[in-house]
Amino acid sequence: MKILKIAYYIVLVVITFFALLLIISIFPITGNIKILSVLSGSMEPTLHTGSVIIVKPISNYKIGDVITFGPNTKTQTPVTHRISDMRVVDGNIIYITKGDANDSPDIREIQKKDIIGKVLFSVPFAGYAVDYAKKPFGFVLIIAIPAILIVYDEIRKIWKEIMKLKSKKKDSEQDEEISRLKEEVDKFKKNKQ
Repeated sequence: MKILKIAYYIVLVVITFFALLLIISIFPITGNIKILSVLSGSMEPTLHTGSVIIVKPISNYKIGDVITFGPNTKTQTPVTHRISDMRVVDGNIIYITKGDANDSPDIREIQKKDIIGKVLFSVPFAGYAVDYAKKPFGFVLIIAIPAILIVYDEIRKIWKEIMKLKSKKKDSEQDEEISRLKEEVDKFKKNKQ
């Protein structure tokens, strides 16, 4: 029974984690942390396909930083690559990027205004669940059903506690009735003597 409880709480923590990731990824925090999914293997083994990455803008980017850049729209997804070189053109810093798994640098050169932010850390393979949960069926399967099961389990526990309290109250009333009857029997015995 203890193992089931531990498993229950582990599942609860995992569901809560994915629900928070989903909520945060849907509602972006402007100018701050963004949560995105890695959709390609260009950064393997540093960032696995399907990972969730946490990205935050910083003031200065340097060679070696893993950054996310480019448009983030319904039709275009941003790219996450490592800064492999930098140069200054007309007073602007130009970043040359390259995926760790790629043989050559990216053709497109990046300016600071194109950068969404630096990758702070990643959660391997969690992006699959987050992307799946964004779809209606996936949301029901990953978030709604486990949430309903958790709510059901909590209601069942509350009902069990209510029944225990009722049982204790009934036992208490029975004990009082037994005490009262004993007192009457004792009175009857005294009166007979």
